[in-house]
Amino acid sequence: MAVLTSSSQNLQVHRFPQDYYIDSLRWLPQLSAFHRHIILAAFDSESSTSSLQILNSSNSSSNTPELTFQSSLTTPSRITSLTTSHNPNKPLIAASTFSGSLLLYTADLVNGSLEFVDSVDEKGFHLGRINGIDVSENGSEFVSVGEDGRINWVSFVGGGLSTRKVFDSNGLVSYGAVKWASPVEFVSGGLGFGLQWWDQRRPGGPVSQFKANWTRGTTSGIVHSIDIHPSRKHTCLAGGSSGTVFAWDLRWQQQPIMLSGVGTSDLSALSPLESDVWEVQYDNYTTSSNYRNMSESRVLPAMICSEDGILAVIEQGEEPVELLAEPCAINSFDIDRQNPSEIVCSLEWESIAILTRS
Repeated sequence: MAVLTSSSQNLQVHRFPQDYYIDSLRWLPQLSAFHRHIILAAFDSESSTSSLQILNSSNSSSNTPELTFQSSLTTPSRITSLTTSHNPNKPLIAASTFSGSLLLYTADLVNGSLEFVDSVDEKGFHLGRINGIDVSENGSEFVSVGEDGRINWVSFVGGGLSTRKVFDSNGLVSYGAVKWASPVEFVSGGLGFGLQWWDQRRPGGPVSQFKANWTRGTTSGIVHSIDIHPSRKHTCLAGGSSGTVFAWDLRWQQQPIMLSGVGTSDLSALSPLESDVWEVQYDNYTTSSNYRNMSESRVLPAMICSEDGILAVIEQGEEPVELLAEPCAINSFDIDRQNPSEIVCSLEWESIAILTRS
């Protein structure tokens, strides 16, 4: 384990080398202040096997975090996206795969064990890779999007899964990410930096769309990640190719609010990176001290990770704050929902990093 302390940011970084590639990881709900769990999707390149694993994160007597392996289940295909419900007793874990299936598990946080519940892999669900999946706030509904241009709704009621096709572009559109905005609304994103707002009360197509016309004809970019803050559901945050991070405000739909990347001459929005933004999340830790004083028109601070190894906090009109600069890609991260000073991220060179801010 390597440790780095950044006095300028009051940041401690603890790295834990692993024996496998980590495709994605997430914090699980916290049972106590001393024990937390991480769920991760692992891929062993030597055996070409994939698995879901639970690790226990605890503090030693020196107040240094330790990671302990607890359980693992082999998955039938490599994981492309991972999401969890926030039920502290027995959270649901949904994983999507390269082969186009959705896998559902439950985690027993007392024993640190995983249990397979059900899967959706029938013909017609998705053709090929599922790029994004998200779980609703109540933990019983999921939405998935794929490179095949299909959007599917999945319900977990009575111990089983049922599915419904929301939309099928017949291959004309490729989706890269999806996020619930309310119990009946979600946002999808994909090729060309486009975003679509869907309302299940109004089936047939998106109720609102954002087309990325600021890129001066460039449509090769793709949205990889979306986040929506629970207190500002009218604003969607998106990250994608070429270091691009922008917000789409439904009250002013025609023009994006650029935070990083292409299509802006604002020096404060210059990207701290040049490669793909793999994940973007609102940073509740940064906003906790001055949240009430922030204007409704101002985009809340966000955290991003990238292909060129950057983990950073970006804020509208401010210089980006770099938390990590790695020699390899940072392909996923998660901010602890109950304790946003804690961050976990996966490094492409087979390591897990836990960051603590103070």
